[in-house]
Amino acid sequence: MRQPHMILLLIVVAMILNGCATLPGHEPIQVNVVGIESLPGEGLEVRMLVKLRIQNPNEVPIDYDGVSLNLNVQGQTYASGVGDQRGTIPRFGEAVIEVPVTISTLRVGLQAFGLMRDGNGLESLKYKLNGRLGGSIFGSMSFSTEGELKLSP
Repeated sequence: MRQPHMILLLIVVAMILNGCATLPGHEPIQVNVVGIESLPGEGLEVRMLVKLRIQNPNEVPIDYDGVSLNLNVQGQTYASGVGDQRGTIPRFGEAVIEVPVTISTLRVGLQAFGLMRDGNGLESLKYKLNGRLGGSIFGSMSFSTEGELKLSP
């Protein structure tokens, strides 16, 4: 009979902690890709080092422990990566975080084939970057940014 009480207690704690994350004055972090460098890969993969500038527009610093990243192009996963960096993004400050990502050359080939087949007159590619700064169990912070890459001048 103790389990229903424990489940109810966990639900209440989760609701309270979720409420803390949405307190007034909490604004989402801003993320921009500021650099991409080539890394050595193996076999059928391409490795890149993605540099992200993360801006914290809030009155409290953000401590993070780890970062994950997924890049979708035209609605399909293109690259993903993780990093075990730790640090703090100061209040009203910014930091550059480097994340190694892996791109499957097979996936790139299939996407290129699909674009050639379906992309008559394709002028841009839509992308979406999703990620998460790790923290404590309830302290991780997700981010997302999207846009278009123009292919024609």
